[in-house]
Amino acid sequence: MIVLFGESIRFFDTTLRDGEQTPGVSLTPAGKLEIATHLADVGVHVIEAGSAAASVGERESIRSIADAGLAAECCTYVRALPGDIDLAADAGADSVHLVVPVSDLHIAKKLRKTREQVSQMAWSAVEYAKERGLIVEFSGEDASRADQDFLAEVFREGVERGADRLCFCDTVGLLTPERAAAIVPPLLFAPLSIHCHDDLGFGLATTVAALRAGATCAHVTVNGLGERAGNTSLEELVMALEVLYGVDTGIKTEELYPLSTHVARLTGVPLATNKPIVGEMAFTHESGIHAHGVMRDASTYEPLRPERVGRRRRIVLGKHSGSAAVEAALNDMGYAPDGTQLKEIVARIKRLGDAGMRITDADIMAIADTVMEIEFTPCIELRQFTIVSGSNAMPTASVTMLVRGDEITGAAVGTGPVDAAIRALQRSVADVGSVRLDEYSVDAITGGTDALVDVSVKLSRNGKTVTSRGARTDIIMASVEAVIAGMNRLLREEHEDRSQDSDRSAAA
Repeated sequence: MIVLFGESIRFFDTTLRDGEQTPGVSLTPAGKLEIATHLADVGVHVIEAGSAAASVGERESIRSIADAGLAAECCTYVRALPGDIDLAADAGADSVHLVVPVSDLHIAKKLRKTREQVSQMAWSAVEYAKERGLIVEFSGEDASRADQDFLAEVFREGVERGADRLCFCDTVGLLTPERAAAIVPPLLFAPLSIHCHDDLGFGLATTVAALRAGATCAHVTVNGLGERAGNTSLEELVMALEVLYGVDTGIKTEELYPLSTHVARLTGVPLATNKPIVGEMAFTHESGIHAHGVMRDASTYEPLRPERVGRRRRIVLGKHSGSAAVEAALNDMGYAPDGTQLKEIVARIKRLGDAGMRITDADIMAIADTVMEIEFTPCIELRQFTIVSGSNAMPTASVTMLVRGDEITGAAVGTGPVDAAIRALQRSVADVGSVRLDEYSVDAITGGTDALVDVSVKLSRNGKTVTSRGARTDIIMASVEAVIAGMNRLLREEHEDRSQDSDRSAAA
């Protein structure tokens, strides 16, 4: 029997446990609390804060989250061991995610035990966790490769011993949506969660299928973080349910993108540019036909409004752009070219695109200034910069610049020489305007140690954003060049007339 989302769906977020198992990710207790607070504010029901048995720092994180008074249940991962359960209870967790291997492969190869031994360990652990006053989510690890009769027996007895909820774990992403639809209904003698990994790209589809079949809770991570190919993505699942199935998830969808970027920043795992919902390109258009359609009616080429997930639509310009998109972008930047000027600007943009160049806002503005003969006097001019960095030295940068005619010298330290240089630039212009670095990327254009590198940045100030680039063999100089170019465009006079009737002089 198929149940079409008969109960309200709950979200169990394991970003701080399974997500932190992403290779190279290690969160501080303060960082975990930041993310947990954001998750609770978004509307997640359960936050798996970590594994209490892992380290002292993990227990500190769990305690801080448990004591924060968040509107979400604080959970911790435990094995079927009394010691793990004691650590979880002592750390103040509300619940435990009690994970027990149930496939013969895991039982024999990982635990080197029998089914009977594992069953008794699991049931005793459930009873002990209940004695410690904990909510128990009883989870079958590698359940998709388990004997389903054995799994049902373990789950049923676990519920009789006191388990509050069950969880079916597709540990290596081998469950298909069709199998999920058949497997889930016989296990619904207690609230059932579905926990999918995305090894073969089926995580989201299988999670939806399990929820349609009667599961009432989905295990997810922000940005799909997790071991190997990651877990089912919170933002993708929420919007799939909302848009495709008309389900009111109760999640504050307008906070999904801010949450996503928050987690990306703290984990150091960047978002894939083409990732659904939160990737840079998800609401970005260049193609002339697409951009023109979106400008007339966004639904022509967008499945949902970007504002619904906390984003804004972007029209980027390149060789595929048509006149309508270029004119709209120029208007947003304050330019009002006539027909002849617009035609020339479009032609120059297409030539850059044909040359394989990534075209930034600063490039477009420079082209428009030249074609429309608008004098642009940079408000920032670099005099010199110095970087000190080494194995035993804190990366430090000092810069001297002319900022609207005044010579200013600033200095800053950073996590590396590029970070230090950009921080020094930001401090030097702080009196004129606070400029924030939103995105930074670097590509090697040529090979070898003398490679030409292309640095692209996105800067913002007072709600306005601008992209710019720098290309040099020196990555620090390329970064400085990109940031100064962007700052000059952001800080140009607000009242500056950029129409075709403005006073014209030699192009800068």
